[in-house]
Amino acid sequence: MRSAYGLQIAIPSAHTYGLPTDEWLLPEALKEAGYETDLIGKWHLGHADRKYWPLERGFDHHYGPLLGEIDYFTHEQHGVLDWFRDGKPVKEPGYSTTLLGDAAVKLIETHDAKIPLFLDLAFNAPHAPFQAPEADLEHYKDIADPARRAYAAQVTAMDAEIGRVVKALDEKKMRDNTLIVFQADNGGTRNMFSGEVDTSALKSLPPDNGPYREGKGTVYEGGTRVAAVANWPGRIKPGTVIDEMIHEVDLYPTLIGLAGASAAKAKVPLDGLDVWGTISEGKPSPRTEIVYDLQPFRAGLRQGDWKLVWRTPLPQAVELYNLATDPSEKDNVAAAHPDNVMGLQQRANELAAAMVPPLMLQIEFKAMKQRLSLPPALPDDDVIDGAAE
Repeated sequence: MRSAYGLQIAIPSAHTYGLPTDEWLLPEALKEAGYETDLIGKWHLGHADRKYWPLERGFDHHYGPLLGEIDYFTHEQHGVLDWFRDGKPVKEPGYSTTLLGDAAVKLIETHDAKIPLFLDLAFNAPHAPFQAPEADLEHYKDIADPARRAYAAQVTAMDAEIGRVVKALDEKKMRDNTLIVFQADNGGTRNMFSGEVDTSALKSLPPDNGPYREGKGTVYEGGTRVAAVANWPGRIKPGTVIDEMIHEVDLYPTLIGLAGASAAKAKVPLDGLDVWGTISEGKPSPRTEIVYDLQPFRAGLRQGDWKLVWRTPLPQAVELYNLATDPSEKDNVAAAHPDNVMGLQQRANELAAAMVPPLMLQIEFKAMKQRLSLPPALPDDDVIDGAAE
């Protein structure tokens, strides 16, 4: 989980830290096991120093942005190009979703099928800014809200590229021996400012998280419960629905186990659990706890059906929800279940004691302290002449 690395908050473009280099990552483990490893798309785990870049972290190839909130057509953020091929900047025309799909299809078409392949295809769609090609926008001309129309078109464009990738696997006769995992990384944005992209001029934000509360950046279900699909012909029964707790960190040990790779070089204990039996055979998930977030000002923690939302700055707020009966988190039952609250708070404190404090907050507080320690600047008309009076 991100709190293990100090990355509870996504890395802003102005910051220089990254995912610690002593971590043993999934592409490193798979590469050691004989896989070709390719990242096509967003990285966002360190951009300011090459030691954090994908080719230094186990990937054989990378194509796409190092950050995430780029312009879909210029591939820039704040006017700076953020589009690379194997560590070298590339300035080229094209809609980013289409370019990433093109690269993935070409990779599959030219790949030696005798060599196992790990492809991390990380589209930046449908992240803000809300932009799409005219042809895809035309499909949704009846949607009056331009942001909502662009959002729908972004999803359509991404869906088309995923279809092309699946078709390429079929034509290469790799499909039957390929596990495809599709997942979102967070719920839709419901705050009027999304990361480094200012959306305050919009009348409303286009994402809709259905019955789930709030959205990205919060520890409520609307920000953290996301769709995921796993497909492997002959290994996963079509139409299977898993209603068990699975966390994104579970992919690491699950994929390593399927690939016959080793996590021996990883730091222990791993947060992730092997959930292949749950996905492929419908077995109960070995996961009983989910850590949503741990920061100095809040905690989100679930054990079984009980979920704690704890905001610690004064006046603190403590919320407890039973997700089995209240997945929309409308009924705070903390007062009625003080023992559950106490147990979850104790667990949150135990985990927080072992976590790495958020690196972004550390840097921001340090910069603030430095600014406060500087003498106040004098106005121009108060500049002191060096001559003695």
